Amino acid sequence: MAKILNLNHIRRADPDQPEDVKRELEETRELCRKLDTIIENNPDGIYVTDGDATAIRINPAFSRISGLKREEMLGVNHRQLERDGVVYRSSALMVVREKRPVTIIHEYLPTQKTALVTSIPVYDKNGEMELIVSSTRDLTELNEVKNSLAVERDQRLKLKGQLEAIQAHMLQDIKLIAVDKAMLNLLYRAARVAAVDSTVMIRGETGSGKEEIAKYIHKCSPRAKEAFIAINCGAIPENLVESELFGYEKGAFTGALSGGKLGLMELADKGTLFLDEVGELPLETQTALLRALETRQITRVGGKDPISIDIRIISASHRDLQKMVDEGKFRADLYYRLNVVPMRVPSLRERRDDIVPLINHFLDEINKKYKLDKAFSNAAYRLLEKYDWPGNVRELKNLVERAAVTSDGDLIEAEDLPMHQEQSRPEDAPMEGVSLREYMEEVEYHYIKTAYERYGSVRSAAAALKIPPSTFIRKKTAYEKKFQK
Repeated sequence: MAKILNLNHIRRADPDQPEDVKRELEETRELCRKLDTIIENNPDGIYVTDGDATAIRINPAFSRISGLKREEMLGVNHRQLERDGVVYRSSALMVVREKRPVTIIHEYLPTQKTALVTSIPVYDKNGEMELIVSSTRDLTELNEVKNSLAVERDQRLKLKGQLEAIQAHMLQDIKLIAVDKAMLNLLYRAARVAAVDSTVMIRGETGSGKEEIAKYIHKCSPRAKEAFIAINCGAIPENLVESELFGYEKGAFTGALSGGKLGLMELADKGTLFLDEVGELPLETQTALLRALETRQITRVGGKDPISIDIRIISASHRDLQKMVDEGKFRADLYYRLNVVPMRVPSLRERRDDIVPLINHFLDEINKKYKLDKAFSNAAYRLLEKYDWPGNVRELKNLVERAAVTSDGDLIEAEDLPMHQEQSRPEDAPMEGVSLREYMEEVEYHYIKTAYERYGSVRSAAAALKIPPSTFIRKKTAYEKKFQK
C-alpha cells in the first residue's frame, strides 16, 4: 500500500545529534509545515498519487469540487476507483499509460461540477515515475464568476451610457451643468422617476439647485409639453397663500380682482406644480393642499363648485420636515403624501468637480451679456475650488458676476475675490472714505444676504433676524441696488 504523503510527519531531531544537524532538521520541518499549509489552503483541488496512480495526498478543495471524501480515496488506486464507478475517467491513469502531462475536462457527478484537470508526472533521479500531481480547477465557479462579471460590466456600461446621455441632455438646458458623479447619479435617478407621476420631495441646502432638478424631472416626463409652475411658499404672505394656490372668485375678499383669479394649481393643469419651501405653508393651507392632492379637485376661495385638476406635484425644502412633523408644525399625512420619492441635491462642496465647469459657464454668460473678455487666473480657480460655498450654486453665480464686473483687468486674480479679501483684511483696519453709516449698512446687508441664502425664504430669514418680513424685503431690495452695482 502506498505511503500517505504528509509533510508534517517529519520527525524531530534527536537531542544527542550535532547542533548543525538539529538545526537543519528543524528548518526542514518548518519548510514542510509551510508547504503543507499551502497545499491545504489552495483554492484549486490538489490530488497527488504515486507513480502507479494510488492516491497519497488530497486537499480540502478537491473534496469540495468533486464531492468525494478524501479519507475514502487515500490509499486507493485509480484503477479501482474507475472499476467502482467513483470516477469515470482518471487523468492520473492516462499519465501512467501515456508518460506525459494530461489535461481533461471532467464532470464530478456528486456535485454536478465541471472541472479542468491537469495531471503532471514527476520523475525520480533514475527516470522512474515517482509522483503524479493533479490540479483541479472548478470551471462551474469560474463560469459563474465570469457571468457575474459580464452582467456587472454590462450594467456598468449601460449606466455609463445613460449618464452620458443625461449629461448631453442636460447641456441643452442652459441652467444645468453637471460633471460630478454625485450630480450625474442624481440626474439619472431623476430621469427614471420622471416617467411616472409619483410625488417627489427634493431636499437640499438653499441655492443647491432644487428647482433646476424639478424642472429636469418635468422636462423628462410625459408632461414636458405642458406648463411647469413654480411657487416659493415662503415668499407669499400667509393670508394670500390659499388664494395664490387655489385662486378666488370675484368679490371673495377686499382687494380681490373684480373678475376673480385662476390659482396656480389650475394654471398647472396637465403639467407640473413645483412647491418650493413647502415647509413654510401654514397648517390651514396644508390641510387644503392635502385634500386637493387626494381628491384631485380644488375649490377657489369664495367658490362652491369643485374644479378637477390633473397635475404632478414636486416639492422641495431645505428644512427638516420630519422634525417639523414631530414638532407639530407640518402635517404628517401631507408629509408622507409628498415624500413618496425622496431626493437629495448634493451641496456644491459635495460635488466639487462641478465648481470649475459652473464658474466657466457663468463667466461665459456674463462675458456675452456685458460684452466682456474676462478670465480667471489659476490662483483664483484654486481659491474658488477650496471655498466651501455655504450659498451653493446661487452664491457661486453671484460671486462670478461680481468678480467679472468689478475687477480691473481682463484676468481675474485671487486678490479680486471676496474670500481672499476677507482672509487678508485686518478686522480692525479703518477704511478710508467709508462713513460709519455706510460700513454698518454693508454689515447689515451681509447679514440679510446670508440669512436669505441660509433659510431660503423671506419669512424664515426675517424670523431668524427678528424683524418683520416687510422690513426684510425693503432693506434687502435697497441694499442690493446699492451694493451690487
